[in-house]
Amino acid sequence: MIRCLAIDDEPLALQQIAAYIGKVPFLELAAQCQSALEAHQFLQNDTVDVIFCDINMPDLNGMDFIKALVAPPLVVFTTAYAEYAVEGFKVNAVDYLLKPFGLQDFMRAANRVRERLEGTTASAPAPSAPVASDSDADTIFLKTDYRIVKVAISDIRYVEAMSEYLKVWIEGDTKPIITLLSMKKMEERLPQNFMRIHRSYIINLTKIQEVNKNRVIMDRDTYLPIGDMYKETFQNYLDTKFLGK
Repeated sequence: MIRCLAIDDEPLALQQIAAYIGKVPFLELAAQCQSALEAHQFLQNDTVDVIFCDINMPDLNGMDFIKALVAPPLVVFTTAYAEYAVEGFKVNAVDYLLKPFGLQDFMRAANRVRERLEGTTASAPAPSAPVASDSDADTIFLKTDYRIVKVAISDIRYVEAMSEYLKVWIEGDTKPIITLLSMKKMEERLPQNFMRIHRSYIINLTKIQEVNKNRVIMDRDTYLPIGDMYKETFQNYLDTKFLGK
């Protein structure tokens, strides 16, 4: 059984989490607290495997409470504010439950907690490795806000660096997926039909419409610069595809 601590300053929200925990066969409610200070007192004398914790609470908010723990257990944040999701990445939250959420959303988070615990328990028998299908190799999963979304690699037009985050622009979407990830990690995962043309851009070579001087034109509104240190590699690619004198 996975021992759970539920924290929320709203009695009805706390009651809902406790009820959902009771509906999941592999979860056990160890305690429920209406403040981070009350939860801190409980953890001085007991341990849990996961904390379901609201963020926006008086006195000590949930994010600061988790950061203050010396050896925090797994955590699933519950919040009515999606903007907290980016900060939650920094404390390695297992999942986000954006209020109001239902049992299906809660089950998704509970299953991720179980998967994380099974993956880090040395005594647990090692599961047989799944056989990756061709469709698995053609997709990636990206964490954005409080969700994890599946993306077909062939649909990625280009990737844009933005400080510690990436904007992943998808065919047919007007807004990018924003995820906490490095360009190096993304570059390593993408196949050979992707190329880095600038320190801030990786492009899908199959989506190029035109190359004009030092710019790659992806569509009539998207002009991406070619960085000096990437010019030679990109030109070599063009030479292999070029027909004519």
